[in-house]
Amino acid sequence: MATTPSDAPWLTQEAFDRLSKELAHISGPGRQEIIERIEAAREEGDLKENGGYHAAREEQSKNEGRIAELKHLLETARVGETQAADGVVTPGTVVTAVVAGDEMTFLFGNREIAADDEDLEVYSERSPMGEAINGAKQGDKVTYTAPNGKDIAVEITDVQPYQA
Repeated sequence: MATTPSDAPWLTQEAFDRLSKELAHISGPGRQEIIERIEAAREEGDLKENGGYHAAREEQSKNEGRIAELKHLLETARVGETQAADGVVTPGTVVTAVVAGDEMTFLFGNREIAADDEDLEVYSERSPMGEAINGAKQGDKVTYTAPNGKDIAVEITDVQPYQA
């Protein structure tokens, strides 16, 4: 499936640069370190009961998955400045909304934008709620159907650009 500009993930330049550095490390020196641990564990003998070998192989698998994930994200991402403060919900904005009666504040977009901000929840534009609120304006009320089949009401009370 090809990614079109409208559904490509949005990243700040800072997030793009941070993820590019991570990719360079895990596909270079990080990958080599894991290979060396696997080789060292292999030299210990019987692989069936070699916990170090199996742990290193599992780490290698996770590392290769992250490499593939980052390559795809960096190849398809729209990189740009912080979104305008125009009150419209777009990827890269911090949204305050009343969802099913509860007020919540979250980053709208990709979790990689705010990887260092563990206190800020992230909702994807591809989630059911994300699809419903994408493009909504401050003051708008929308409804979406949750995976459990329930209709959930959302009122957008504030929209601000994300500041890293």
